[in-house]
Amino acid sequence: MHLNLNSAHILVTGGAGFMGSAFIRYVLKEEGFVGHISNLDLLTYAGNLENLDSVQKDERYSFFHGDIRDQKLLESIQEKRAITVIVHFAAETHVDRSITGPDAFVQTNIVGTYELLEFVRKHPEIHFHHISTDEVYGTLGKKGVFTEESPYRPNSPYSASKASSDHLVRSYGETYKLSTTTSHASNNYGPGQYPEKFIPLMIQNILNKKELPVYGAGENIREWLFVEDHARAIWTILQGGKKGEVYNIGGGNEMKNIDLLQHLFEVMEEVIGEKVDEELITYVADRPGHDFRYAMDGAKVEQLGYRPIWPLKAGLRETVRSMKKVFI
Repeated sequence: MHLNLNSAHILVTGGAGFMGSAFIRYVLKEEGFVGHISNLDLLTYAGNLENLDSVQKDERYSFFHGDIRDQKLLESIQEKRAITVIVHFAAETHVDRSITGPDAFVQTNIVGTYELLEFVRKHPEIHFHHISTDEVYGTLGKKGVFTEESPYRPNSPYSASKASSDHLVRSYGETYKLSTTTSHASNNYGPGQYPEKFIPLMIQNILNKKELPVYGAGENIREWLFVEDHARAIWTILQGGKKGEVYNIGGGNEMKNIDLLQHLFEVMEEVIGEKVDEELITYVADRPGHDFRYAMDGAKVEQLGYRPIWPLKAGLRETVRSMKKVFI
């Protein structure tokens, strides 16, 4: 790809969300970036413009409130300032919510991606980068890692909806010769994450001395990626990636949920200055279709010059400090 990113007009979908806002903040801090970022977000429950307080007055940033399925809105953004790149974060992402209410996941993740691709089909000069998840690959046993060639075996409505959107992106690239790339990230964490996900939920409940619900025996294994590292990986792909390619982004921090919780206890005690009551841990019935383990082979994106730089405990400290300001 030959993208002039420094002067690009980047449309970020879901930019008020946890990962999208981190990407916007990251790019606007990049030396030499004189382009523009437009943030299109519907501001559902997990969208929070406070995540972007630091850039609200930046002349290189604009916000548009609306739905990614709205073609007229997309065209109005295009008319104001020709879009160079779309980075598509907007998605429903919480597995538990997808089990109880899959319709929103189908509408946002599948239909929403389709509408964006239809827009790009009308404007084929735009490069489309699709943010996806390691969960599309299903589950691993105790050994092995996912590569970009791993078969798709989604086990929840959420991961199935993301797998469907991945296939749409690939097919539009092949059929209509659009410029696309896709990345699959491992579990993100960091400041600004909505407290339905494991780490911010545990922090919030510790600060409020509430029960800490852990699925099963806490033996499920995840690989953790600090959100700023994820943003940097996406920027690296946009800079040096190859049209039509898929890139897996791992965090290099793989562990059982119960072990992660112990790391979090240590960081919490350091930051808040008091011991965490471990009796708050409450083991709850496992959720249906709960994948046992995820782990990613990140060699392909590393060939572009990317490496995760945030150690787990440093990332946890940043996350705890940001949430401490809210809850204490």
